[in-house]
Amino acid sequence: MATRRSTVSRIRWGRVIGASLMALLCLIIMYQLWMFCLVVWYAYRDPGSSSIMRQELSRLRETDPDAELKYQWVPYDRISNSLKRAVVASEDANFTEHDGVEWDAIRKAWEYNQRQEEKGRSKRRGGSTITQQLAKNLFLSTSRSYLRKGQELMLTYMIEHVMPKRRILELYLNVAEWGVGVFGAEAAARHYYNTSAAGLGSSQAARLAAMLPNPRYYDKHRSTRYLGSRTGTLTRRMRMVEIP
Repeated sequence: MATRRSTVSRIRWGRVIGASLMALLCLIIMYQLWMFCLVVWYAYRDPGSSSIMRQELSRLRETDPDAELKYQWVPYDRISNSLKRAVVASEDANFTEHDGVEWDAIRKAWEYNQRQEEKGRSKRRGGSTITQQLAKNLFLSTSRSYLRKGQELMLTYMIEHVMPKRRILELYLNVAEWGVGVFGAEAAARHYYNTSAAGLGSSQAARLAAMLPNPRYYDKHRSTRYLGSRTGTLTRRMRMVEIP
């Protein structure tokens, strides 16, 4: 009798666990479908803000309740080709050729970061493409976890499947962070050079692209030796890259 009760109890718990896993799977699928719908929406509609923007605004308002972001959407044709070339040269030289993820770059970045960690150094290298950065900026956060990275990869393939490269670059240039509370090419051009995104020259564009890996730092340290050197490198490289 006791054995029979034990068997029934195991079956009952097995069904509960199975039902729970099915419910979890359904929630995951529903969430991914929702994210896919958002990707389709942004393929045709311009975002008023992004996930990173909202997080940054919350951070700024912790010390200043009246803080506002500097952000103004501009269409692709009103962004300097120099900035487009400089950003592609800096962030993703194979942007027009890959399908959203460059696994070899991710592997090299991981190996480099492991060596840096072993040496006790804090400097890290990223292997993300422009599409991956767009997925993170538009939908996710700056947190570092395998779960967030997995979601970023899924969103990246969704974006590449739905959007042409021109739209991906247009979105990225408009939501990229360029300083403390500064987002998008138009706000960056006005913040640093008192001009429009369309009016940026090649050296100005190269310097803005050089700031992208650490924009809040370079907003406060605009004349570092590295920034000057990187700007010169990008000025030479940007002539050779393709843009959509």
